[in-house]
Amino acid sequence: MQRLAARLEPWLYSAPVLILIVAIMLVPLALGVSYAFRDIKLLNPFSGGFVGLKHFRELASDSAFRGALINTLWWTFSSVILQFLFGLILALLLNQPFKGRALAQALCFLPWAVPSFLSGLDWAWMFNPVVGPIPHWLYALGIMSEPSNILSDPKTAMWGPIVANVWWGIPFFAITMLAALQAIPKDLYEAAEIDGAGPIERFRSITVPFLAPTMAISILLRTVWIANFADLIIVMTNGGPADRTQIVASYIFTQAFRRLDFGYASAIALVLLVLLLAYSMLIVVLRQTMLSRH
Repeated sequence: MQRLAARLEPWLYSAPVLILIVAIMLVPLALGVSYAFRDIKLLNPFSGGFVGLKHFRELASDSAFRGALINTLWWTFSSVILQFLFGLILALLLNQPFKGRALAQALCFLPWAVPSFLSGLDWAWMFNPVVGPIPHWLYALGIMSEPSNILSDPKTAMWGPIVANVWWGIPFFAITMLAALQAIPKDLYEAAEIDGAGPIERFRSITVPFLAPTMAISILLRTVWIANFADLIIVMTNGGPADRTQIVASYIFTQAFRRLDFGYASAIALVLLVLLLAYSMLIVVLRQTMLSRH
C-alpha cells in the first residue's frame, strides 16, 4: 500500500494542473474535432446532426480554400524567412558592446509589446495614400507610378500584412538569437582569431553551430504561430481584395463568425491542424537525422 501511495504521490501533486489542461485544452479540442463531422450552423435551430465526411468533400471542391492554402504558404514562409534574417542581423548587432546598448535593446524589442490589433491598424493607416506616408515614399523612389493603396491592389495586397508581420515578429527572433549568442563562450572566438580565422569563418564555424538548435526550434514555433495568425490580415484587408490575402486561419474566422457555419469552419481547422502536425513531425525527423549523422 505504501508503494502504491508513493507512486501516486507525484500524480496527486500534479493533478490540479492536469485537470486544468484537460478542461482548457483537450476538451475544447475534442469538441472542435467533433464539430468537423457535424452540421453546426447557429442560424439553423435544427442543425447539429452527424454528417460524416460531408464537410471534407466540400473542402475538396472549394476553390476559395485552395486559394487560402496557397496564400498561407506564401504568407507563412515569407514572414518567417524575413523575420529570421532581420532578427538574426539585429541580434548580431546587439551582441556587440557599445554605449547605450540597453536602451537600443529596449527600443528594438518594443514592436513585440504592441498588440497585434493595434499594429494592424497602424500599418493599414501607413499604407493608405490619403493619410499614410508609405505610398508617397514608394512613388518618390520610382517604385510606384502614383501613390495608391497597396492593400487594395490584388497584385500587391499580401505584401502589406507581410511587412506588418515582419516588423511585429522580428523581436522574437532577435531575443532568442541574442540569448543564444550570449551563451557562446568568448574564449572560442579569441582562440579562432589567434589562429587567423576571419569574421566570416568565425561566424560559420562557431556561431552557426551553436545557434543551430535555437534556430531550429525558433523557426518551427514561429512557422506554426504565423500559420495560425490571422489578426493582421483580418484588421488590414479582411481577406480581400478578391480573397487575395485570405489565408486558412482567416478563412476559418470568416466561416465561423461571419457565416456562422461552425461545422465547416471546424473541418477547415482540422485540416490545418493535421498539416501543421505533419510539418512539425517532418522538422523533428530531419533534425534527428542531421544530429545522428554528426
